[in-house]
Amino acid sequence: MSVYQELHEMTNSKKIGNYGEMVAQNYLINRGCHIIATNYHSRFGEIDIIATQKEAISGEKILLFIEVKYRKNEFFSSASSSITPKKQNRMLLTIESYLQAFPIDLPLRIDLITVIGKEPHKIEWLMNIFGY
Repeated sequence: MSVYQELHEMTNSKKIGNYGEMVAQNYLINRGCHIIATNYHSRFGEIDIIATQKEAISGEKILLFIEVKYRKNEFFSSASSSITPKKQNRMLLTIESYLQAFPIDLPLRIDLITVIGKEPHKIEWLMNIFGY
């Protein structure tokens, strides 16, 4: 594959990823979440969406760190299977970096939103994916 083809594919992958993140953001907003940041970068990695949400039972505000995975289909693998132990570690280090830069005294949760296919999308919100 030529450098041009690789760049073109990366650009398309980024566009597809951005589209999936936009769908996820709208999904979260429609469920009462407040988006704080998107695409937060540290030297360890990236967190796609950082948001707050009021818990249904307690009414307590919770800080959400959300990974978004978009797939055209689940033929080859599910989006959730892409969260490897290495990816988990990078996410945790990035979350620590965020909390050092922006200290906030809220309970936190790490979630995954999968967006599958074209509209109407199949969207799945997996909460507390690391069990913390």
